[in-house]
Amino acid sequence: MPLSIRNQLPGTVTAITPGEVMATVKVDLSGGHHLTAAITREAAQDLALTPGSEVRALVKSTEVALATAPVTGLSIRNQLPGTVSEIATGEAMTSIKITVAGGELTSAITTEAATDLGLTPGTPVIALIKSTEISLATP
Repeated sequence: MPLSIRNQLPGTVTAITPGEVMATVKVDLSGGHHLTAAITREAAQDLALTPGSEVRALVKSTEVALATAPVTGLSIRNQLPGTVSEIATGEAMTSIKITVAGGELTSAITTEAATDLGLTPGTPVIALIKSTEISLATP
């Protein structure tokens, strides 16, 4: 099924913590980093997720925030280090491609934010993704 979501990172489920309504799913990415996704418990069951399941972590580009240094004191635990590889600047929004271990991410941020951060190709960044903004797909 073709998707408009370009951020699709392959990984393997390492742990599932079910709750009443939601479940957290820990995923080891192929590049060696880790993500946590918060999905409905029903979705975790429908996908038949177990430790060892192969998945793709899907994230819309508008849900990928950027920082120019590691961030502490923040509830966002998904922090992937990478390097800016490409920038497409628009009047209001800018698309930033980031090379991360095992893949590539795209972040859509305001042009003002991209300017304030001084982003150029080669700039090291941290991609910040809330666990509730990660969807999972199985092959």
